[in-house]
Amino acid sequence: MAVHDGHLDLDGLEAGAPGSAALTDRFGRPLHDLRISVTDRCNFRCQYCMPKEIFGPDFAFLPRNEILSFEEIERVARIAASLGVRKFRLTGGEPLLRAELPKLIEMISAIPDTEIALTTNATLLASQAEALATAGLDRVTVSLDSIDDAVFRSMNDMDFPVAMVLEGIDAATAAGLGPVKVNAVVRKGVNDHTLIDLARHFRGSDHIVRFIEFMDVGSTNGWRLDEVLPASELVALIDAEFPLEPVDPNYEGEVAQRYRYRDGAGEIGFITSVTQPFCGSCSRARISAEGQIYTCLFATEGSDLRSKLRDGTSDEELTTLLAGIWRARTDRYSELRSEATDELGERPRVEMSYIGG
Repeated sequence: MAVHDGHLDLDGLEAGAPGSAALTDRFGRPLHDLRISVTDRCNFRCQYCMPKEIFGPDFAFLPRNEILSFEEIERVARIAASLGVRKFRLTGGEPLLRAELPKLIEMISAIPDTEIALTTNATLLASQAEALATAGLDRVTVSLDSIDDAVFRSMNDMDFPVAMVLEGIDAATAAGLGPVKVNAVVRKGVNDHTLIDLARHFRGSDHIVRFIEFMDVGSTNGWRLDEVLPASELVALIDAEFPLEPVDPNYEGEVAQRYRYRDGAGEIGFITSVTQPFCGSCSRARISAEGQIYTCLFATEGSDLRSKLRDGTSDEELTTLLAGIWRARTDRYSELRSEATDELGERPRVEMSYIGG
């Protein structure tokens, strides 16, 4: 086994067959979550993810034959489950743009002792929520960066209204996919003045708003440290309006710091990848739409699975291959960022639109 510039050389990979012991990486972190991108396309052009300047009308998205089929995705998911994965999350791009997505969910839901979640911008959710739930989807996370319509339209840069997202959330709830987690990326000077209103809107609804520090994912989103609003400041801001108290994590490796309203009106969360990294408990791998596996959100390169899925590689060989990739993992970008921001900032990184955040 060899690693070249952070890229695992799959040829000649020798990893012991997975046994009864838990599969862990070089820092002892287990493989528990697999995020699967089902498309590289999106109907939003958020500046922090798919800015129009890069992803314009002439941008060449992946042709269909380069995207993993449902059968290939299900095969990888089944093998990943044998290695300890218990949670699958379908992402994009915007996953609801993938035709016949309920069929894939039905296939994955047949894998025992696992759950399936979906992250979506919810613009297509109202018409699909019932079919998704019937197919076996367990949970939904919705991206909504502001409850202020003008701010939200500006941030998605395609003039989609807040009302369409709220309609999708209501449909998900009616279909039994609630409570919904609502993710808001926070950019200082862009939407931070609307975040208390976002918290207010969902207080008492059982839905959980989670505020995400603006992260330097990819190389095209124009990330600057001075646009990061530290979660500690946001906690203080919301606590002054709606008193909060911390809550223990639901499970080891949970990414959000949990808080609840002292008056019992529900809970909110804060994802602090920039100011308080949580690399030490990260248990997530990501597969891009074209079948590259990444062991970090901030990876420079992935490892090719698609060719192995299509060249007759056996399930046993794929199992050994995936186990070896995880055992070789040493990623801790967010921890290193605070030590060497300038140096790390020069490295090209995979775009969030390819691996779903």
